[in-house]
Amino acid sequence: MDLKKLFNKAKKTVDDRGGADSLKADATELKDIATGRGSLGDKAKDAAAAVKDPGAPGGGEGRAAKPQRPEGDEQRPR
Repeated sequence: MDLKKLFNKAKKTVDDRGGADSLKADATELKDIATGRGSLGDKAKDAAAAVKDPGAPGGGEGRAAKPQRPEGDEQRPR
């Protein structure tokens, strides 16, 4: 196994994702998802979405909040 080749490939992957700071933000986001509330399936979906988008776009807040409806916009049965 060529360790130098492996190291260079890992370095390129980190650089492509935004560098070490972005990697740390991604790790924090994944930790927040793993320790947060929700089912295992929901956590897996959230983690997969987080990995696809490098750099923890939500400011490191972890799982994205569900969109809220404006007040008075509740759905009523017909």
